[in-house]
Amino acid sequence: MEISKLTIYTSNIDSQLEFYRDELNFQIKDLSEKGFEVVAGYSRLRFEYKENSTPYHIAFHVPDRQEKIVLQWLENIVPVLGYNDDVIIDFPNWQAKSVYFYDKDKNIMEFISRRDFKKGDAGIFSPSEIVGIAEVGLVTKNIEEKFEKLRLNCVLDKYDGDFDRFCAIGGDSGLIITINNDKKDWFPTNDKAYSSEFKLEFRHDSKFFQLEYGNEKLEISEI
Repeated sequence: MEISKLTIYTSNIDSQLEFYRDELNFQIKDLSEKGFEVVAGYSRLRFEYKENSTPYHIAFHVPDRQEKIVLQWLENIVPVLGYNDDVIIDFPNWQAKSVYFYDKDKNIMEFISRRDFKKGDAGIFSPSEIVGIAEVGLVTKNIEEKFEKLRLNCVLDKYDGDFDRFCAIGGDSGLIITINNDKKDWFPTNDKAYSSEFKLEFRHDSKFFQLEYGNEKLEISEI
């Protein structure tokens, strides 16, 4: 699956705008009082205002083998979230390496570099090098139910995990990371996983889909 647009919610529009535009230097589109969009390669990450919003987990694709360059760039802006003293976290089964950080809402953000997914130019990293949105977290009490709906409606497959605690659904180009927050917290920080509402637009097998999630209700339509 290839994610074209992800809409999430924030009660801190001004702080998030300043963070992504002025600190990280992302390109911003469709700025209004109600929200804004972050340009992330072929994807858009849209922030909309909602009172009492809760944190998310989101990952961006960065080019192959640029994780060290990304780390050097990121460390000059925000603290990096490590795991067991590692600031570049290796996922050998996924052929990927990642760097994590918080944004102003304590969303757990990730830059993930997948081997052979997209080659990059050696040198200085900037957000213009981001390939697209790689992952969004979906928190639920019933992973299998959500998987079956995604499989039947979108023909998405299980990428990794199981139906008990954690299941990654999709493929190398894009994943929905489902976790059961009764049994698992977010990696790598062990932050509580909230069932945060979001909207998702993506392409899979030459078809386009729109997904809306909130309060355990998953709605999917073809567009």
